[in-house]
Amino acid sequence: MKKFKRVFLIVCDSLGCGYAKDAEKFGDKGSNTFVHISEKVGGLNIPTLNSLGVHDCADILGTTKVSHPHSIVCKLCEQSNGKDTMTGHWEMMGIETKQPFKTFTDTGFPEELIKEIEEKTGYKLIGNKAASGTEILKELGEQQMRDKSMIVYTSADSVIQLAAHEEVISVPDLYKACEITREIVNRPEYRLGRVIARPFIGPDKDHFKRTPNRHDLALSPTGRTCMDDLKDNNYMTSCVGKIADIFNNVGVTETCKTVSNSDGMEKTLNIVKNGNWEGLCFINLVEFDSEYGHRRNPEGYAKAIETFDKELKVMIENLRDDDLLLITADHGNDPTWTGSDHTREDVMLIAYSKKINDGRYIGEVQSFASIGQTVLANFNVKPSPNQIGKPIKEILE
Repeated sequence: MKKFKRVFLIVCDSLGCGYAKDAEKFGDKGSNTFVHISEKVGGLNIPTLNSLGVHDCADILGTTKVSHPHSIVCKLCEQSNGKDTMTGHWEMMGIETKQPFKTFTDTGFPEELIKEIEEKTGYKLIGNKAASGTEILKELGEQQMRDKSMIVYTSADSVIQLAAHEEVISVPDLYKACEITREIVNRPEYRLGRVIARPFIGPDKDHFKRTPNRHDLALSPTGRTCMDDLKDNNYMTSCVGKIADIFNNVGVTETCKTVSNSDGMEKTLNIVKNGNWEGLCFINLVEFDSEYGHRRNPEGYAKAIETFDKELKVMIENLRDDDLLLITADHGNDPTWTGSDHTREDVMLIAYSKKINDGRYIGEVQSFASIGQTVLANFNVKPSPNQIGKPIKEILE
């Protein structure tokens, strides 16, 4: 018998809770996204997360140690070699990444790569640096329109992004350029996780706006994931936000895009209220990372956490008795840390259900993959042989 009919897995993108044991080799010893944010703002007002036992994971200013009978809490330690979005999410679904994806945050892309993309697409590339997607449009958008070039930029993730004004380079032509780029960066010397088309509109630098026509071309997972196993056994694998892009739509039964954390929570709430299905709803809230972590904005990050806490309260009030809610993160991105990169951190896992009556803190658990394996065990689905991780039995007892 299944214990839970619907599982909701929310990834608070980059909300790490303390540097990992191997953080020193990543240059991140001492980082702690959740705690440092709370200290920077003099404490967080997050009564919902507090009631679920988040303080067990870290000494977050503004939270306290409480009894939480309906939630099992632990810290997850990443097993894969990396600290990026794809590595973290893939591991949750059973994939260990031993060879990290390449990033070009500090140097920009090699000149030979830029030249090859220019030759094969027929467009001149401008920019070639790590940048905020909105800021680089202000800097180079008018030049792109004038020269009919394409803006190329990256971030702390393993990604190359191509931006062009929709009235200068059509969306299909931009997509085609990205498809050509995807073929090039599949080679081992580049091995980039994602290529992203970033169309924009507007008359000038003060009015440029990115459109909903973003298009991601990602690598497919290197093995079968827990979502493949669920889908093959006729369970729902519903994705909210960028989850489907991260997995290149492999193992996904349905998906909806989001424009913000709050939009993601609103769409998830609709699924909670109206969904009569069995399986997994996998949600990513990317603004924590993209808007506040990379931009080293602890105050903005703090407000986003507090807003999420309020929305989480509403979601919990609407959960059914046989629903399971899992809250976690995919890596850290300490906004008080140096640079603009992710940070190698452990992450929280909060498992809440009205069916759980012996909630407690169970310490550290090896591998993010314990999440996916717990979901599979709940549905009595056998994992594919390539997957890592073990179920967290305390959640299923």
